[in-house]
Amino acid sequence: MAAHYNVLFLCTGNSARSIMAEAILNYKGKPTFAVYSAGSHPSGKVRPEALQELERARLPSAGLRSKAWDEFSRAGAPELHFVFTVCDSAAKEVCPIWPGQPMTAHWGVPDPAAVQGTAEQIERAFRDAFFILDRRIGLFLSLPLASLDGLALKREVDKIGRP
Repeated sequence: MAAHYNVLFLCTGNSARSIMAEAILNYKGKPTFAVYSAGSHPSGKVRPEALQELERARLPSAGLRSKAWDEFSRAGAPELHFVFTVCDSAAKEVCPIWPGQPMTAHWGVPDPAAVQGTAEQIERAFRDAFFILDRRIGLFLSLPLASLDGLALKREVDKIGRP
């Protein structure tokens, strides 16, 4: 595989999980990875709880925004190497044709934005989602991408998303 990789994290609303994943991998994977996130039906805003988790982890959040996945299927979009869905809804949708025929995997994470309850319960849901994503991204970063053949790499990225 290439020495530089473009990664897209997808979710329905692109307001929490995919945003946190974008920030985590952009920070931990630089300069090898350029990371983006998008949604099939973007909410148009990033959840403040997601930004709080990034701040708590001391990860940059400037420039993060909720955007449609169409941005990454148009002419001139970055050629993607990996596309990961992080919510079950987006995994079941018909995705656009991505330039470059990227490797895809589903890394489903419970939706913290759907949690209702006390402020502490909501904060816990966002923290749990952050830690799941952080752990999975750590496993992804530990893969010897350049030395795995396509089938072995697909098996490994799929395995990361299994509970």
